[in-house]
Amino acid sequence: MSFNYHIANSNPPPSPTPSDSSFDDDEANCRVTPYWQKFRGLLKTRGFRLDTVRDVKEYYKRHSERGSLDSVCPEQFPGFRRACQHSDDDDLCPDAGLLDNLFRGTRSRDGLKVVVKAVNLYSREYEVIRLLSSPPLRDDPMNHTIPILDLIDVPRDRIAFIVMEEWSSQLIPDSGPCCLSLFLAALRQCIEHAVFLHRNHIAHLDISLRNLLTDYNGRYAYIDYELSRRFSSGSEPLIYSYRGTEVPPECERMDAVDAYKIDVWALAILILRACQTAGYHIPELMQLVGPMLYEDPRRRPPLSLVLQTFDRLMQTFKQNRVDTPPSAIEHRH
Repeated sequence: MSFNYHIANSNPPPSPTPSDSSFDDDEANCRVTPYWQKFRGLLKTRGFRLDTVRDVKEYYKRHSERGSLDSVCPEQFPGFRRACQHSDDDDLCPDAGLLDNLFRGTRSRDGLKVVVKAVNLYSREYEVIRLLSSPPLRDDPMNHTIPILDLIDVPRDRIAFIVMEEWSSQLIPDSGPCCLSLFLAALRQCIEHAVFLHRNHIAHLDISLRNLLTDYNGRYAYIDYELSRRFSSGSEPLIYSYRGTEVPPECERMDAVDAYKIDVWALAILILRACQTAGYHIPELMQLVGPMLYEDPRRRPPLSLVLQTFDRLMQTFKQNRVDTPPSAIEHRH
């Protein structure tokens, strides 16, 4: 994926080190809950406007099937009802469906919808996002990170804001499932990005369907690097006390586990869940995920080999299979 955007403050302030009395690694990697009103003006100067009560009301008005909300029962639009509780249309209106460290907004110059994420300035997540969103990694076609529009540092508060495009977490649109060729292309992007991360000594450590978004134009992207780790070249990629979305068996019985092998396991679960969600049962993919789910992590293949195997298996598809909807493919019962 090629990114065409401007990253501000590409040279971050020196990060504190574990030897600094003011540095707390656990605190730096905890979820941030900002007072959004405080940073509203700063974001505006960078060209982004956080959603207000007026914005939320207008959103529901535009998306109401009746074209007007006057006669719609409040229970049908709880977000609209919540917005109406504010007396000032200019008040900020957070989305109840998002965590407190996320806020919806708009890019002022063109109306592009964005999501702003607040993180600790010295967190591992911000370090990884800054790396992935800066050249040369930003321009690598294997990089399928959500497009980042701006990175905003606030050193005095030890906080940073990641401004990203708003994509959808609903991978299968309401209009119906995509054909098999598009589904397989989406899975390949998932595998390819994980390969890209490992090649650059990064473990995502929370690969799951909930951390995968789409722009509905054939692009899929990973989000949420809160648990991610970056390792130095040549070092053992070991982590301790892992608790992510998909937890492989070794994490229940071992103190130190291989971070990359966790990603392999989680990616296999993602593939299985994606097939279930889309309604596909594809025998070739079962051949792929089997070794990825070996209980012994040492037996799981590296993701570079997983990608090679995926490409080889996909070549076995006949054209009339690739262009058929799920109803014409063998289903899992």
